[in-house]
Amino acid sequence: MQAQVWASIASLIGVGLGGGLSSLAQLTTQRQAIRTEDRRQAKDLAEARRAEQLQLLREFVETAQQAERTAEDRSTTPEWFTSAKDVMDTLWIHERMIHMLFGSDLHQRARAYVKALNDVLWEESSDAGMWDQLRTPKVAFLNAAHTELA
Repeated sequence: MQAQVWASIASLIGVGLGGGLSSLAQLTTQRQAIRTEDRRQAKDLAEARRAEQLQLLREFVETAQQAERTAEDRSTTPEWFTSAKDVMDTLWIHERMIHMLFGSDLHQRARAYVKALNDVLWEESSDAGMWDQLRTPKVAFLNAAHTELA
């Protein structure tokens, strides 16, 4: 009789130990799957953020180019004033988006470039030509954008 009790106890210990090990294996597998999913989501988010940043930089550069063309075609017509106002409004919006999506260095360079474009667009050219006024902030912005994306 005592042998049957020991056999039953050994059997119960085996079942308990097997069940515990099975639960531990499931828990470990589940944690690994969660970590893998978290890494995949972080990678997807980083890729989406980079695509968003590239798109914003592209739009900023295109709008800055439009502002340069508008400044170059300076006129006193109401159409020119409307066009100049619209392009500067869009450029300021892009500058604020750069503030949200990029570091402070790129934002400072973008802001300096937008201010230079604003000055060139609304103020009469000084002795230095329009391109001389824009060259330094424009190159500084483009270099900072290149560094930010590298």
